Amino acid sequence: MAFPSAPGWNNLPNGVFSPEIYSKKVQTAFRKSTVVGSITNSDYFGEISAFGDTVKIIKEPEISVRSYARGAQIVAQDLVDSDFTLTIDQSNYAAFRVDDIETSFSHVNWENLASNRMAYRLKDNHDQEVLGYMCGYKQAAPHAVAGVARVAADIPGTKALTEAGADELLPTMKLSRPSFSNISSAGSVGDSIPVAVRLTGATSLPTTFASPLMILSRMKRLLDLQNVPTEGRFVVIDPYFEEIMRDEQGVFVNKDFAVEGGELNNGRIATGLHGFDIYRSQNLPAIGTGPGTAGTSAQSTNFGIIVAGHKAAVATAERIQKTEKFRLQDSFGDMVRTMHLYGRKILRPEALTVARWNVA
Repeated sequence: MAFPSAPGWNNLPNGVFSPEIYSKKVQTAFRKSTVVGSITNSDYFGEISAFGDTVKIIKEPEISVRSYARGAQIVAQDLVDSDFTLTIDQSNYAAFRVDDIETSFSHVNWENLASNRMAYRLKDNHDQEVLGYMCGYKQAAPHAVAGVARVAADIPGTKALTEAGADELLPTMKLSRPSFSNISSAGSVGDSIPVAVRLTGATSLPTTFASPLMILSRMKRLLDLQNVPTEGRFVVIDPYFEEIMRDEQGVFVNKDFAVEGGELNNGRIATGLHGFDIYRSQNLPAIGTGPGTAGTSAQSTNFGIIVAGHKAAVATAERIQKTEKFRLQDSFGDMVRTMHLYGRKILRPEALTVARWNVA
């Protein structure tokens, strides 16, 4: 009973005059934005049909340029054909059941509610897994951000470039603490970059950290050196990185850092900053205690990763293989289940760059 009674008041002592009312409005859980569909290409989507399918992707042949003198004999080179594979090797499912009594006597449509949540959770897990793959990491379990380094056995199909590492990324496209010579204290390749705001009016580079715009500048330079087209570039950042970036060099950020009509549903929060479309995601890899781990000393166990590149760098192909509803055999009720199949492949590792970082 919600209402208290004065001492000695015994009228309607059980409180049933005030029944509990269950609202027909259901409180739905908050949902994270997913970004993978916006930063990868799905050109090969129509070429898959089932789990385990592979798509052979033919690489452009290399052409050599030779000098020429008048009257010289022309020698035509032989074209070398090569390919790599996109494999549909990821499979997830979700299922729930609703008893007939729950369907008949409940004022809430549990099947619709659960179906909506099921679709979101499959999409969210796909986003977490693919973002981790793009950064060189894998999930320890479904519904977890990637935090385990990928090894050679995890490579789906074949590598696009033989010089890529076991994570299919190029070592030269990875930013870590030694990438910033302004940071004076010692550090090793792979240590995270301490990141903080570089205040407006600073006359020299910081000596204990890098700023968000310094990191984006280096990512831009790495992509420029690989001749990656400027149209279609993206960078995916986490909320910690976004907070620092919004505090930095306000006059320059405010000029470029804007999306017409406000934030979009796919997580894009800005366009045009150093040539990148900026996406925010909580599905980026987090190693150890993640990017919010504060400190300027060399850090190799607790950090986050941001990724930048071009939409052509990674291909994804997915499908809902089957969704079905059927009667339960051992009780009165229905089961609803669905299977999600997908594959992902780094096609152009030269068009992907990652940075390990933590809050300074």
